[in-house]
Order: sequence, then C-alpha cells, then structure tokens
Amino acid sequence: FFYFPETHGISFRIQISVKELLDTDVLLKLLFHLPVNYPSTLPDISVSSDQLTRAQCMDVKEKLLEQAKKHLSEPMVHDLILWVQQHLKDVIKQSATVCNEKTTLSEGTEDGIWMLLLHLDHMRAKAKYVKTVEKWASNLRLTGRLMFMGKIILILLQGDRSSIKEYLILQKTSKVDVDSSGKKCKEKMMRVLCETEVQSQHKRFQTFEVREYSAPEELQKEFDTAGLKTLFSEFVPPLLK
Repeated sequence: FFYFPETHGISFRIQISVKELLDTDVLLKLLFHLPVNYPSTLPDISVSSDQLTRAQCMDVKEKLLEQAKKHLSEPMVHDLILWVQQHLKDVIKQSATVCNEKTTLSEGTEDGIWMLLLHLDHMRAKAKYVKTVEKWASNLRLTGRLMFMGKIILILLQGDRSSIKEYLILQKTSKVDVDSSGKKCKEKMMRVLCETEVQSQHKRFQTFEVREYSAPEELQKEFDTAGLKTLFSEFVPPLLK
C-alpha cells in the first residue's frame, strides 16, 4: 500500500490473475488512486498487463470506470475487482474486433519504449556507483536521469523494454556498492516505484545525465518538463517526508 498525505488520498496496487483467457492466465496489474472524498468521487485507475496490448488495457480501464460510476458513493474497489475477473474475456473479445484494423499499425510498437523509476536508499561508494550506472545506461542505450536531491536518489530510465528488464537484472545482481566495512556488495535497498510504457504525452530524454537538485521544486521541474507531472506527484512526495 502507498499512503499519501490527506490532500492526495490513498493509492494501492493489486495484481490479479484471470483464468483461462485464450487458454492462458492473464496477470492484470491494477493501480487504484482513491481521492480524499472517495467514494463520492471516482477513483483513478491504471491497468497494465504483459499479456494484453495497450489498447486492450485502455479498454479494460474504460469499462472499469463505467462500472465505478454505477457504484458512486459506495466503496467499490472490491466490486470492481470481482467484475473484471468475471468480464475480462468479454472486454478483450470486443476490443479484439475493434483492434483488428489497427493491429497492423501497432504490432511493431508492441514492445514500445518503456520507462522505469527506481529509488535507491544510499550510495556509499558514490563515484564508482554513478560510473557503473552511466556505463549500463550507455551499453543498453537507455536515456534518462540519475537524480540526487538531499538524501533522495532516483533513477529514471527510458528505452526498449528488453533493455529496461536487463538493466533491472544488472542493478539487482551486480556488486555496485560497498557495505559499512568497505566490502563490495549488491544493491539490496532498491525499490521499483514505477515501470510503464512511455505514452505520447511523455517527452523522450535524448541523453542519460547525472543531476543534483538543491530543492524539491527543482526536481519537480525536471519531471514536469518531461511531461511526467503525474509520475512525480504519485511517487515522489512520500519520499520527501
């Protein structure tokens, strides 16, 4: 669960597996953001799944919001989850017929450009660590930012989905830092805050750069300039506390 200050309400992720759709289980990742005046205001919902196209995820989201309107002013998340488990097949069937004309266009972009936002707890051997991250980003042709603001360390990456996945493996399995006694150690305090497909409103970073910010406003500006206002407001404020 992610809790936000009273002004933001609450956000949480739920993963559900929907059985025997096209003979495979579909793993759906749902992110609900409940505003402060929920349930008299609709929640924000994001839907993602490795087995569905982006268009299908958008269809599922639209249908969930339609359902949510029927439950306005009563707690609805549980009902929405039950609904999607029962009706996912129908939604996908409908969207398949609509999608057929479009698939020829979108098949090439199925893997698309992805974005990853990581939070690191600390870097003891900072210079070496930074060099390693820069090297990985360059080898995997990833662009983005390694951001330092006070004690906060964030890594924002954009690139091919396979490269993003490879980066994550390197980050988790390589000895990138040193422990308190100076011995080389793996990164154990990393959190993946967000992994998502880059949307048209997001600007692409052209390079990978290491930046230091002296105030949260500067950091926020970096996100805003890249069209990532929502990403910032969803994941960074809890780290600033």
